[in-house]
Amino acid sequence: MVPRGYRSLASGGLLIPVDADMNDTIRKFGYPETLVHEYDRWVVLLRPQQVTLGALVLACKEPARQFHELSAEAFAELRVAVGDIEEVLADQLAYRKINYLMLMMVDPDVHFHVVPRYDQPARFQDMEFPDHGWPGPPALGDFTEVTAETRAAITGWLKARWPRR
Repeated sequence: MVPRGYRSLASGGLLIPVDADMNDTIRKFGYPETLVHEYDRWVVLLRPQQVTLGALVLACKEPARQFHELSAEAFAELRVAVGDIEEVLADQLAYRKINYLMLMMVDPDVHFHVVPRYDQPARFQDMEFPDHGWPGPPALGDFTEVTAETRAAITGWLKARWPRR
C-alpha cells in the first residue's frame, strides 16, 4: 500500500511525494485533479477550459523550457503518449482532426495543448461542446464552461478508458 501523500513511479516502484516532480505548468492546469494519465516523463491532463470536448494538456515533467532540452527518453515516451491520446479520443469521441499546439508563451515548461476537432458539436452527458473554430484554427478563447463536477466526470471517463500497459 502506498502511503497518503506519496505515489509510486511506474518504473521501479520508488515512492515520491505526490507532486515532487510536477512543474508549475502542470500544477496550473489542475494537477492532480485533472490527471488523466501519468507516464514516467509526461502527464496527460484534462484541459480545464474545454475548447472542444476532450481537450487535453500533454505536459513534460522534465525541467525543460525548450523542446530541444528534452531527454531522448522523453522524446521516445512522447510517441507512446501521443499514440494513447489519439487511440482513446478517436475510439471514444470520434474527432475529425486533432491539433497539437505548443505555445509556451505564458506557461514556459514544455507542453502541448491537444485539441480534438469536430465538424458538429460533441456531447457529454447533457452538455453540448461546439468547436467554434472549425474548420479553421482552434478558437482557444471560445470554450464551454464546465463545473468542477463535469470536469471530474470527463477526467474519470477518459481515465477509465486509457490503455493499460
